[in-house]
Amino acid sequence: MASEKSDKKRRRPPAKAANAEGLKPFKQAVAEIHAIRSLTQNPHAVRDAREKVLEVAIGREVRAYRKKLGITVADLAAATNLSLGMLSKIENGITSPSLTTLQALSRALGVPVTAFFRRFEEERSVVFVKAGEGVEIERRGTRAGHQYNLLGHVDANTSGVVVEPYLITLSANSDVFPTFQHEGMEFLYMLEGEVVYRHGSHLFRMQPGDSLFFDADAPHGPEELTKLPIRYLSIISYPQGSPGD
Repeated sequence: MASEKSDKKRRRPPAKAANAEGLKPFKQAVAEIHAIRSLTQNPHAVRDAREKVLEVAIGREVRAYRKKLGITVADLAAATNLSLGMLSKIENGITSPSLTTLQALSRALGVPVTAFFRRFEEERSVVFVKAGEGVEIERRGTRAGHQYNLLGHVDANTSGVVVEPYLITLSANSDVFPTFQHEGMEFLYMLEGEVVYRHGSHLFRMQPGDSLFFDADAPHGPEELTKLPIRYLSIISYPQGSPGD
């Protein structure tokens, strides 16, 4: 058995240190991104004043139904006897269409008038989980002494992205660590203990307060459980309709 274990370790691909050449410091990488595009989204900004939200919602639905039919703005304007300028204002949520205009749009697009209010009336999902009430689930690695608690889940949503937040606890040492590889992005935040975590050919020694954010399409997973127990947050995101890990 001892020889089999040593053979396994010898067959693993060579790992590079976390600060090896080829990995840019985080601050340098962010500065380069800022030079290309802004990361200054304002989380406190309200998209529109309350009286404009309905117009925006209607405009988005009109545009979506028009594109679904494969017709141009000019085609829809001709079918409804609306000017191109007026139709553009409606689709961009700049003006409030009259009931007569909505009826004309519904006939031209082949949908009921109520369809234009779907996005405005749609409930936005929220999940609240009390401490210790996460759902323990079976995932690859559970049998290796890894405990997974799902802290929340929202199915279909307006972002088009599925997010799975987990609290992962590693409480038992094991000779076999699972390797994960899946679509999407993943973020780890270390809470307790110490682990050497592999991503591709790189190894990262993670301690409380450390984080790791990566493309989950590369093979990744715990390489060495240095200090037990280990607890960290794992937040996985991927497009709706794609399989998770």
